Amino acid sequence: MSALDLDDAVRRLRAGADAVTALVSGVGADEARWKPAPDAWSILEVMGHLGDEERLDFRTRLDLTLNHPGRPWPPIDPEGWVREKHLNDRVLTDLVDEFRAERDRSISWLRALSSPDWSRYHEHPTAGRLTAPGLLYAWIAHDLLHVRQIMRLRYRYVAALAPPGSLDYAGAW
Repeated sequence: MSALDLDDAVRRLRAGADAVTALVSGVGADEARWKPAPDAWSILEVMGHLGDEERLDFRTRLDLTLNHPGRPWPPIDPEGWVREKHLNDRVLTDLVDEFRAERDRSISWLRALSSPDWSRYHEHPTAGRLTAPGLLYAWIAHDLLHVRQIMRLRYRYVAALAPPGSLDYAGAW
């Protein structure tokens, strides 16, 4: 992977964080806690998850892959973390700030890498061989998955507030 590609990946990670932040800007407390179903995540839970994944999954696991190949990855439990941390009791701006701070740490860490060996990989017990570049681009894609999730939550919240059928005028979702 060339420095230009790493620059592009960093730009995409920044853009992902900016997109997430923009999508939750101005969300009130009720909307932040709202869930379309009991087993679905709220915006607060999504934001807490993004901070956890930044700190405990992607940066940690890419670091291990690049700098300590063969070392086992620490286990992760995103669903469990969301339940255990009672994220729906948190304040959205705090979770956004925590995510942004972790993303800034991640970008600083990526920028500080000195001649990383991008040919390294990790043998995951269920996902198979995960290459270092593949893990980096999965990190970028993870943001996009949650951008889509937040958009869906915001739309469904408005749909729950609106009179039946009134959103048809806006266009097909």
